[in-house]
Amino acid sequence: MDTRLSEEMWFFIYLLEHYAAHKGRLTGDVLREWDAHGITDEIYNGYFQYHQERIENAYSDIDSLLRYGRHA
Repeated sequence: MDTRLSEEMWFFIYLLEHYAAHKGRLTGDVLREWDAHGITDEIYNGYFQYHQERIENAYSDIDSLLRYGRHA
């Protein structure tokens, strides 16, 4: 059994942890919020966009997804 995480999953965890710290919140609370808004998969699938930009751009995009339901 291969238990290694994909590059996308590593980045998703990194983004989740840093976004939560940026907002002063617990990662579990942030993930529950993303799940409640149905955007967790969309954020995970944003790897190719998010990892090429400043992390603050990803934060803005996530905030837009939460607030308006669409990308910034």
